[in-house]
Amino acid sequence: MEDILIIQERVKNTITLGESHFREFKTALEGKPENKKPRLTKKICEDIGEALVSFANADGGEILIGVEDDGTITGISHNEKEINTMLAAAKTHVYHGQILPLTASTKLVINNLTILYFAVNKGTTQIYQLPDGRCVRRKDKSTMPESIDRIQFERQEIISRECDSQFVDGALVTDLDVDLLQSVADSYIKGLSAELYLQQTGLAIYGTNGLRLKRAALLLFAKSNEISRWHSKSQIRFLKVRGEKLESGEKYNVISDESVQGNIFELWFKAWERLRPYLAYKTEFGSDAKFEQKYIYPEDACKETLLNAIAHRDYSIQNGIEIFIFDNRIEIKSPGALLSTISIKNLYELEGAHESRNPLIARVLRENKLMRELGEGMKRIFSLMNENELKRPELYSNGSFSVTLFNDQK
Repeated sequence: MEDILIIQERVKNTITLGESHFREFKTALEGKPENKKPRLTKKICEDIGEALVSFANADGGEILIGVEDDGTITGISHNEKEINTMLAAAKTHVYHGQILPLTASTKLVINNLTILYFAVNKGTTQIYQLPDGRCVRRKDKSTMPESIDRIQFERQEIISRECDSQFVDGALVTDLDVDLLQSVADSYIKGLSAELYLQQTGLAIYGTNGLRLKRAALLLFAKSNEISRWHSKSQIRFLKVRGEKLESGEKYNVISDESVQGNIFELWFKAWERLRPYLAYKTEFGSDAKFEQKYIYPEDACKETLLNAIAHRDYSIQNGIEIFIFDNRIEIKSPGALLSTISIKNLYELEGAHESRNPLIARVLRENKLMRELGEGMKRIFSLMNENELKRPELYSNGSFSVTLFNDQK
């Protein structure tokens, strides 16, 4: 029982990690440093409602009241009636009739100071609004206004959006690569056990029959030789094609067809090891009288594209990622079209358009510094191709999503 993540431990860890796309701190005080006084309860309730709505419309998150932006706990000095009013804000400061996917709303005492803690999951069945009808969404460390039309999604996306957060019956911690899991936990917060890490990041909860794992935990950390138990196609297929067009029949021109599989961490490393040799096309005698490899694609652009395919693919589809290596281009094709909240036009405009189909997976990859800031990956790919004077990448979405990188000069 000592590994059960009690709420106080979770909140302390949250404060240690600091504000992010998933976490927000709000003071309960106002005024000059030498003359602080309690903020109006009404204003704090508005903050709570706005933060929870923005998190629910994005990738889920947590808000702490009584904690400064830098993580200093200053507490809440309001009376019990006012505190109860704040705790009710998750219901009273949301559009009439809407119920947030709230997972926590509680008062805690930490370091002899009272604070409030709220946590909400990513919404999957509706778009949430504030009492006045406004819609907001979390982006990095900010709450941004957003139109309902922009984040309105089609019903068929629900299964896709819920996939990584579903509980998997019969899955145990012993089904995971515990060494990998513990190393990731140590880099997250030193000394955190594997079980506590799973709970802290929302990958599992402790129920009456023990730890219940979500699908994301298995996709990220399952033992590689057992990954097919949890997803039949957690794999990437590499097809080397002779020429610039895929032929069939007697003209079939695939000269090699290989696959790698594993949990997401292993899949990423194996796939990059397999893809990297295709980026170098010849060895030349350089100006410094040494042989050097000339790369026809920027390595970092290929890394970003590969990682995005792994992180944002639709895991509710039992197909794998496919990579076609032609003479003049590389096509990386992942299962599942773009979410309805993002268009090809948004991506081409490089506005940092983003929404995670798999928020739990994306969160773990981001906080392990594999992924860049949310929404920045595509901008980085386009920038690197441009810096190397290569043609602009092509994007395509129709049942699947593909990114094509060319080795032709602009």
